[in-house]
Amino acid sequence: MPLPQSRDASGEVRCTLCGARNRALAFPAILAAPGAAGGAAPALGGEAACFDHPNKRAEAACQHCGRYLCRLCSVEFGTEIWCPSCVAGRSGAAKAANPETSRTLYDSIVLTLPLASLLLWPLTAIAAPAALAVGAARWKRPTSLVRRWRWRMPVGMALALVEAGLWTWGILYLAARSGMAGK
Repeated sequence: MPLPQSRDASGEVRCTLCGARNRALAFPAILAAPGAAGGAAPALGGEAACFDHPNKRAEAACQHCGRYLCRLCSVEFGTEIWCPSCVAGRSGAAKAANPETSRTLYDSIVLTLPLASLLLWPLTAIAAPAALAVGAARWKRPTSLVRRWRWRMPVGMALALVEAGLWTWGILYLAARSGMAGK
């Protein structure tokens, strides 16, 4: 779901689908009208020009390499300003930035293990404890890069508890029955 371009006073955007508050940091040009140069002013005689756009006035300098940048090229990251080349090359302080592009969806794993093991029901004896162990170990991990409901983990763990309980009951029932048959 695309986010609206309007932001509140804190710079956050509210998702129109789920209502979640999001903060997106992007190149300033992403919010500019098509065809506009991101509000970068033309460089006049004697003024510093952007490294990548020699006809645009420099408004900042990269904290790592020192290149002059126009408003279009400056990437604000916290209190620092980087050029696109340093961000892309992950050089200098950009190495500390951890642009996460994927996550393991432990909540989906916890839900899938008990459900998929029902196809071959003897595997539930292994899948149920495994789902409980993964769920307990990864309970506080973030679910996804995209916000979604957190119902998968508790439902998967509940199914795993039911399966483990049924196995326990079955084993105790068989043990009690075989003990009665021996008398």
